[in-house]
Amino acid sequence: MDNNRRTVLATGAAAAMVAAAPAAFAQNTPAQNGAKFYQRGDVRIHYQDSGSGYPLLIIPGGGLNSTLSFFTGSAPFNALEEFKRDYRCISNDLRNATGGLSSGPLEIDRPWDAYADDQLGLMDHLGIKEFMVMGFCIGGPMIWNLIKRAPQRIVAGVLAQPSGSRPEMRDLFYDSNLKTWALEITERRPDITMAMAERFLTRMYRTDPDFVFTVNRIFVRNCQTPVLILPDDIPAHPYTVAMEAAMLAPKAEVSLFPWKTPKERIPLAIRQMRSFMKAHQRA
Repeated sequence: MDNNRRTVLATGAAAAMVAAAPAAFAQNTPAQNGAKFYQRGDVRIHYQDSGSGYPLLIIPGGGLNSTLSFFTGSAPFNALEEFKRDYRCISNDLRNATGGLSSGPLEIDRPWDAYADDQLGLMDHLGIKEFMVMGFCIGGPMIWNLIKRAPQRIVAGVLAQPSGSRPEMRDLFYDSNLKTWALEITERRPDITMAMAERFLTRMYRTDPDFVFTVNRIFVRNCQTPVLILPDDIPAHPYTVAMEAAMLAPKAEVSLFPWKTPKERIPLAIRQMRSFMKAHQRA
């Protein structure tokens, strides 16, 4: 009985120590498939670092619920598996995404820049200065923002099925996230109220509700970073916006359309992505 009691007490004490100091274990904690945690203040980012070669940051799709599970779920193909033979592939759960393990404060006045802070901070944590970036869905606006924030670091960008703003559906992202992401985050985070979530979404999707959200047409017209754009054509991924960006950007290339259907076309699109990145990666 005494031995059992000592075992229970020791186990409970160890559990209490882990619970009391999560940040100490979050700095570089291994998880499944090579995933780890990166800690910066009160921001904790769950990421994966796999493969070898020139560094490639890959932003999952899924809007504000962008997580690593995208690549094995709704993605057109698993970019992490596809490119890890040629590149050092880094990806992460978006901060506060439902179903993800990344967390941090809701930066109401600078949502897009808060996400960029996480992405650039992660690359700093890994000791990576210059890199290429590939993004799906919400990754499109995020890539434009990364190019704006750190033009000397972003060597090239691949924007697959990028998000954009339709003039006839300006509140699409605000309304859909209010009904899903906002409800979910306020349920699991008592420190975040619905009023805070509404203000966050307003700043993100209603303050500058045009084009690609994060930059304007003048910026894209003057952008000297090579980009490859693979358009989609659903409400959240408007074909016209993707093609307008491709026509404006002086160093833009564009894929065939549609590139995801029939599925036999996907290998051709992947071949173009690989060829584009190989042409622009630096020694």
